Amino acid sequence: MSDPFDLSDDEPVPAPTGGARPRASAATPWLDGLNPEQRQAVETTEGPVLVLSGAGTGKTRVLTTRLAHILMSGKARPWNLLAVTFTNKAAREMRERVAAMVGPAAEQLWLGTFHALGVRMLRRHGKLIGLESNFTILDTDDQLRLLKQVMEAARVDQKRWPAQALMGSIQRWKDRGLTPAQVNAGEAGDFAAGRAQQLYQAYQDRLLALNACDFGDLLLHCLALFRDPQHREILADYQQQFRYILVDEYQDTNVAQYLWLRLLAQAHKNICCVGDDDQSIYSWRGAEVGNILKFEKDFPGAKVVRLEANYRSTPAILAAASGLISHNEDRLGKTLRPGDDTRPQGDPVVIRGLWDGEEEARWVVEEIEARHRDGTPLDQIAILVRAGFQTREFEERLITTGIPYRVIGGLRFYERQEIRDALAYFRVVAQPADDLAFERIVNVPKRGLGDATLQAMHVLARARGIGLVAAARELVTTDELKPKARATLGALIADFDRWRGLMPAMPHADLAQTILDESGYTGMWRAEKSPDAQGRVENLKELTSAMEEFESLPGFLEHVSLVMENDEKTDVARVNVMTLHGAKGLEFDVVFLPGWEEGVFPHQRAMEETGLRGLEEERRLAYVGLTRARRRVFVSYAANRRIYNQWQNNLPSRFIEEIPGESSERLADKGLFGGVSEQASGWESGWGGGYPSQRRRERIIEDAVSEYKGSAPKDGYAPGDRVRHAKFGYGRIQSVDGNKLEIVFDTAGVKKVIDSFITPA
Repeated sequence: MSDPFDLSDDEPVPAPTGGARPRASAATPWLDGLNPEQRQAVETTEGPVLVLSGAGTGKTRVLTTRLAHILMSGKARPWNLLAVTFTNKAAREMRERVAAMVGPAAEQLWLGTFHALGVRMLRRHGKLIGLESNFTILDTDDQLRLLKQVMEAARVDQKRWPAQALMGSIQRWKDRGLTPAQVNAGEAGDFAAGRAQQLYQAYQDRLLALNACDFGDLLLHCLALFRDPQHREILADYQQQFRYILVDEYQDTNVAQYLWLRLLAQAHKNICCVGDDDQSIYSWRGAEVGNILKFEKDFPGAKVVRLEANYRSTPAILAAASGLISHNEDRLGKTLRPGDDTRPQGDPVVIRGLWDGEEEARWVVEEIEARHRDGTPLDQIAILVRAGFQTREFEERLITTGIPYRVIGGLRFYERQEIRDALAYFRVVAQPADDLAFERIVNVPKRGLGDATLQAMHVLARARGIGLVAAARELVTTDELKPKARATLGALIADFDRWRGLMPAMPHADLAQTILDESGYTGMWRAEKSPDAQGRVENLKELTSAMEEFESLPGFLEHVSLVMENDEKTDVARVNVMTLHGAKGLEFDVVFLPGWEEGVFPHQRAMEETGLRGLEEERRLAYVGLTRARRRVFVSYAANRRIYNQWQNNLPSRFIEEIPGESSERLADKGLFGGVSEQASGWESGWGGGYPSQRRRERIIEDAVSEYKGSAPKDGYAPGDRVRHAKFGYGRIQSVDGNKLEIVFDTAGVKKVIDSFITPA
């Protein structure tokens, strides 16, 4: 058989044959095993094609087979194909799969991430915009350091106008393909008295002077080259070269990526974009779901192929996910169905209502133990949460139970930077001799106490045989430090003394919040404008909430020390704990989806900031969560949850209502929301005529609360009072803190509850 790629540069490529299927399947063995939808997506090679690939529908196979089909059919040489992915891992996997079908020719494909392909182009043509071919690419830390230098040179007050905030704006402008000249006054806002555009330009000038780029430049500079009227031949050459363009995860493209692709596709228009508008969940990092929604307008005459045969999940899970996502209005529309008609229906999605977050964590871990006893490996079980701060209760329960776990895409809760910093503050307050803790936070946030100050403390501590805090206390009474450093260190020591003095009288959770606020640590993260800054603030609030469960600050610190001693063997299977965003693209046998409550999921901030658009992205995130599971899904919510040191009564997420009753099994404790039955298929028997609408849910909560409040004692509750709780039964009040009561129940043990949920016995 002749090699279809053994063509001289001047030998014409065989004329395209449109989307026609090859005459004999024997001549196209690479198409064997494809279902009709997949085969259509592979063989429709000419003209614009949008492949809507639902979760678990064999997208990767379609992508690689399409590339191989174009090559094996002789439609183009390898270097005439441009294939774009979002991750290096996806690019490697795609190249390996194509190589298995076509051989060494796969190495000549233009295949890679947007960034990698942008670098390749700039190495060739960057000199035209002032970049040498050996330019460097700055990482995030270097970018920020350079911008700080630019702002310092411009005499911008970086305490008032943090560099991190401007860096975030510059990244967003680059994601939208905007050069400094294209950023108008409205875009720039009032940052640094309206100087953001000027600072952006100065930052770009410094990058060029250093022969460097940041990641946003890799496409921004390409767009500048493509649009430059003096170098029209560059775009024209690439347009002619790339006969076929294939794009993975098109729903995640930003504006700059979209513009880059559109320019390159204008000559041949053989662009195939594969994606799923129902899985567009990254708007917070610049992704524009509108790119995939308007594909047919951008490319008139486009063919749309829907991959709806799912080979991952059970029919019950698919029905639940499809029913949920059908409530989104802004979508192209598709319905997942089983790829195998003989597959059993499977267990319904379990939806469980619990009293509070602690009980939710206990229930989830008990179910994990049950699934493991039934033969499910631990590494095929996942807990997927909406936000990182939610992992703490599950981590602690897993540790207590002795179940190994790993946090994917992040650190364990108590290993996160902001948590370790906060704990260091608390340790110094509780134990002034803790040198390691004091050294960690003496200059966090930055106070001007640098290496010289720290060295002076160490020298004195060694000479006198005392701890660092004691050394600092003596040092501020001498002239060894510069006046500013001496004053700052003295003020810090005074703060620690004052906080330590508050320990006997102030509740330790309140003291912890006071320490974080007065030290400036919380404010440091609030001022930070990086994508993960808000998550760090939420983690700090979760930390102080967790302290409510312990009698004292030292008791809590002892607990944390024991938790952090958890064995970290790497050779055992572990339960996977991660955020829903981090789970995209993964799959597990069993998936737990906790925290499905209004304000938690859908997240309140997402709805407040972007309205219906934010709500629909939250619903897509829920859809992603459901479709990660192969066999079982467990959704849970808590009627009461401690959030940011406050007990809150929560409504079940609207997403629960949107999961079809016939594909779910609803379980809830009696007394929850005014009376839910122990088990019901659908909400009918438990909720008295169907799952409540938003208005009815609000009324149910109000009625339940008012029912309890009506019989509360006039003078309130006091320690020693005998009371009754709808769920926990009879008990005696041990302590009172505002509306929060600590009660020793006869059968349920010690619980903290809100006074509106108990009645005098």
